[in-house]
Amino acid sequence: MLLPRYATLAALLVIFCACSDQSATPNSSELAKPAAAAPSAGGLFADVTSASRIDFVHHAGGSGKKYIVETMGAGAAVLDFDSDGYMDLYVLESGRIPGTDTVVEPGTNKLYRNRGDGSFDDVTEKAHAVGSGYGQGVIAGDYDNDGDADLYLLNFGANVLLRNNGDGTFADVTAAAGVGDSSWSVSGAFFDAEPDGDLDIFVVNYLDFTVAKHRPCGKLTEGKVSTCHPDVYRHSADRFYRNRGDGTFEDASADSGLVDVDGKGLGLGIADFVGNDGLPDIYVANDSTPNQLYRNLGGGKFEEQGVWLGCSHNDDGKTEAGMGVATGDVNNDGNIDVYVTNLSMETNALYLGSGEEFTYATRIAGLHAPTLVNLGFGNNLTDFDNDGDLDIFTANGHVMDDTQDLNEITRYRQPHQVLFNNGKAVFTELSAAQKGDVAEPRVGRGSVVIDYDNDGRQDMFVMHNIDRARLFKNQSAASGHWIGFSLKGIQCNRAAVGARITLQTTQGTQVREVMAGGSYASSNDPRLHFGLGSESSIQKLTIRWPGGSVQELGPLAIDRYWTVVEGSAPAAR
Repeated sequence: MLLPRYATLAALLVIFCACSDQSATPNSSELAKPAAAAPSAGGLFADVTSASRIDFVHHAGGSGKKYIVETMGAGAAVLDFDSDGYMDLYVLESGRIPGTDTVVEPGTNKLYRNRGDGSFDDVTEKAHAVGSGYGQGVIAGDYDNDGDADLYLLNFGANVLLRNNGDGTFADVTAAAGVGDSSWSVSGAFFDAEPDGDLDIFVVNYLDFTVAKHRPCGKLTEGKVSTCHPDVYRHSADRFYRNRGDGTFEDASADSGLVDVDGKGLGLGIADFVGNDGLPDIYVANDSTPNQLYRNLGGGKFEEQGVWLGCSHNDDGKTEAGMGVATGDVNNDGNIDVYVTNLSMETNALYLGSGEEFTYATRIAGLHAPTLVNLGFGNNLTDFDNDGDLDIFTANGHVMDDTQDLNEITRYRQPHQVLFNNGKAVFTELSAAQKGDVAEPRVGRGSVVIDYDNDGRQDMFVMHNIDRARLFKNQSAASGHWIGFSLKGIQCNRAAVGARITLQTTQGTQVREVMAGGSYASSNDPRLHFGLGSESSIQKLTIRWPGGSVQELGPLAIDRYWTVVEGSAPAAR
């Protein structure tokens, strides 16, 4: 049921969105063009977790009382914490639920250092990176502009900021920085709201829930307890921390206009969605309340415009159970689109951006039927076959371990999904044989893109609720050419978060933006990756740095990563 103050707008959305979706039906030639087949006989992804020496197992509390927090899992972050050119991993443990005395298996957050040979070392203790709290999400970014990636841990309870000391260790600076939000935080991102050269923090909070506020749900007269629907609890407001530039932050939620009055937030995406003006806008996926798009008005001020811009509801004018958010230009028109994972029997939602508004495009993109039954959390857009367009990865898994008793066609453990883009934003799901080891049913939560072996093929790391986290190697044998970039700011923030690269080839134009956090409780590989198909070189690319300066580069050799320092010539990694 829609909230009363959205009823009239929702009715309008039913008409507008349904009409716009139908009018955009692709022609027969677009539908006939198949997505590229997975090019390896063993499937696209191979589970290399054991060989990589990653041994993390997630625990959720094991109370037996079906606390809602137990089912939400946790996320992971990709970062190069020691600046050696190889991407490392930080993974979140949950453990004992605050307010209970439940005995659970021992476990902590883990920092895995990439050895550069396909394997990782657990350096958590050595790096003083354990952190604390009942883990939900984690983001990586250089908030103090010293050239090292820091970590912000999002918890059910007090959040934690770990500052990278630059010597292979971290220090807990939460209290001094003033960012110890004690709400139930799930997703977050570092971004430069103004931009003034310092990274701010946006935190997505979920429900006003504690163990003391727990309510039993389910068929209680039959003695069956189930996980409650989020409607049982009030929302917990999101929070915006403005970076003062001296290592401290201030809560500027009200001053900036980022006032969340009813959102039950889980997923997040921050990019220049509206206006192509170089200012980062904020998209929040909410669970059963309208999704929000906060448009950046400049000067650190925002206005929520999700309904007016066409990205708050589905094409029936209904809210959905928004989980994860993935952002990127799926149709290569130069505008950033939004893909949101939702509950079983709702379908996921694709909102195509025009730079001014959005069109609900789930059906015309071929995503309605493949996503109807599954429940998606982790959500990623990247080019798995390096053909020049963004594909989809979704980590699936239900929130109720008894879901099959309530709906015979749904399952608790579900296969992850891979959908290939045909170049026109029409997607085809890979079969179990085509996608490989990610087809094994599991309870997926956070997922991150990571090119852990620097071969230009995008790999995946997936967190699973009360289960082992897994690293999946992209073993595509027929992958196209590629190029990747690591950007370093001088006038803008050091990590260049918010920078946009526009790459031109004979096949068309591709756009990518540097992000630090978002998705579902996670933070992806910070480098910008472009698939090139059969292209043999890059003649021209344009970097729009945060703050507005523009730099043109080219020609550049392909099939390698480049480091670009703002205003300087690129250097091959």
